[in-house]
Amino acid sequence: MIKPPDAKSLRREPAEMTRAALVRAALKLFGRQGFDGTSTREIAAEAQANIGSIAYHFGGKEGLRTAAADFIVETIQTVAGPALGNAQAPMPVDPAAAQAQLFAALERMAGFVVASPQAGEIVQFVLRELSHPTAALDRIYDGVFEPAHRRLCQLWEQATGEPAESEATRLTVFTLIGQVIYFRIGREAVKRRMGWPDIGAAQAAKVVAVTSGNLKAILAARKGAKTKGQRP
Repeated sequence: MIKPPDAKSLRREPAEMTRAALVRAALKLFGRQGFDGTSTREIAAEAQANIGSIAYHFGGKEGLRTAAADFIVETIQTVAGPALGNAQAPMPVDPAAAQAQLFAALERMAGFVVASPQAGEIVQFVLRELSHPTAALDRIYDGVFEPAHRRLCQLWEQATGEPAESEATRLTVFTLIGQVIYFRIGREAVKRRMGWPDIGAAQAAKVVAVTSGNLKAILAARKGAKTKGQRP
């Protein structure tokens, strides 16, 4: 027999929906207009919620910015997790397996960043934070940037033999990430130059093919340099 939801659960569900709507509205408006340029009234209107619900759920506008940052961390962890694994997950010991995981991570990241509408709001919010850092950026850096970048560096070491924390490896990983991010921040320029009316799944697949080709070329160059250095 299916047990009907109790009154407490029914009360909690609308509250959680309101909370989620406010976070999504804040993410969108803070990214588009900036924190100082966005009023709580605008956020409430965007979320179709009572303005008093911001103070009730978050304590105020600053608490809502923190919640938006936590939402970004959770979202990216969900997207990247299946390809990257968490910090405690064992690293592949075989170079070929590590390379395969690098390609999978790049493909998953590109698919989300390039094609997902939600990624646009996330990137706008993060760019604002990078320009004018607050405690929200600290949460995003500690929850996503640092662990994901470190994990990719570790995969790079397993794939190439180059030290994970060397300057060259860290910079290489930043370039891999950067080429994907450009297709989001330069979206309008890309659409015009490519003659694409929009960038959806089909266009994202083409971007993935090119970025994967770039990764393949970098790995081949590293392998060639290593082989050349081993010759007598």
